[in-house]
Amino acid sequence: MRKLDISKQEKETLDEAIRYWQEQDLIDERLAEQLGKSYEVKGFDWKRLAQYAFWIALSCVVLAFLSLFADEMVLRWIERLYETPDTIICVFCLVLAIVFYFWGFINKRKYPNKTFSNEALMALGVLATATFIGYLGKIIDKGSGHFSLLFLASVVIYGILSVKLSSKLIWVFTLVSFGIWFATETAYHSNWGFRFWGMNYPLRFTLFGALLTGFAVFWQPRIKPIEPFRQISYVIGLTYLMVALWLLSIFGNYSDMDKWSQVRQWHIFYWGLLSSAVSLGLAWYGLKRHDHIAREFGIVFLIINMYTRFFEYLWDSINRAVFFLLLAASFWYIGRWAERIWNGEGNKKAR
Repeated sequence: MRKLDISKQEKETLDEAIRYWQEQDLIDERLAEQLGKSYEVKGFDWKRLAQYAFWIALSCVVLAFLSLFADEMVLRWIERLYETPDTIICVFCLVLAIVFYFWGFINKRKYPNKTFSNEALMALGVLATATFIGYLGKIIDKGSGHFSLLFLASVVIYGILSVKLSSKLIWVFTLVSFGIWFATETAYHSNWGFRFWGMNYPLRFTLFGALLTGFAVFWQPRIKPIEPFRQISYVIGLTYLMVALWLLSIFGNYSDMDKWSQVRQWHIFYWGLLSSAVSLGLAWYGLKRHDHIAREFGIVFLIINMYTRFFEYLWDSINRAVFFLLLAASFWYIGRWAERIWNGEGNKKAR
């Protein structure tokens, strides 16, 4: 019988649970011995090593590409390549993208367990697709400056590919491209200013993140082709929402840095209250509904908001020693609070 590979901490927990069950006469000695032999401490986390290795490999590909520009011989070659028609480069990148996607798709069907290598091939396909879209934009550009349409095209292309290839990684790029399209499209309609319909970027992305999160929660589960990506949409939607709210609590709805720098932070405290209230609401919702994503986002951003306000209002007004003592005390309190929650969850699991 194949044994279950677990960490040392997990083994200690299981050993304690088996002893407790045996003491309570829930299992006999023979079953306890069988359960104890059904798992073992794993020697090395090969899955995590594989994940990191593929991330490093992709990073090295990017660094290798960038380092080419530091080589004089390569620079001369690039100068000649620069004279290559955009159409040829566009077609070449399209073919390269198709090769990577096809290779990744075939590998995924033949070796479904090789998650990281398959997704690495998909990532290379995404990079080739982005280059293809960029050169396609140069070919069809008529000087309008409406290049946000290219990002919209990438959203459509990545969305279709993520469904056809069942790739969560490509869906991540779909939502990232969607955010970039939203930023550039609203900037284009505001004549490349910082305000669109009276909203700066943080306020715009607060609404954008809220809509994306709402879509992931209420509508995406009803759309079968993209239902498997619901959790990714949920996480990215909350990321857009909470980061934008946090920035809004710092900068308010100002689009001019000079005007913002002349305003005292307490004049825009209501944005901080909104950000903290949303964080608290998420934490409460996550704890009540056992939604660990909402809970962790809520708790993390509630702490970030607390310390942001801490630095804004106290850094210039109290002695540095007192400031850091207050900071230490607050972290100690948070640690005790987290420890109680952890112990409470551990007791529930034991029961």
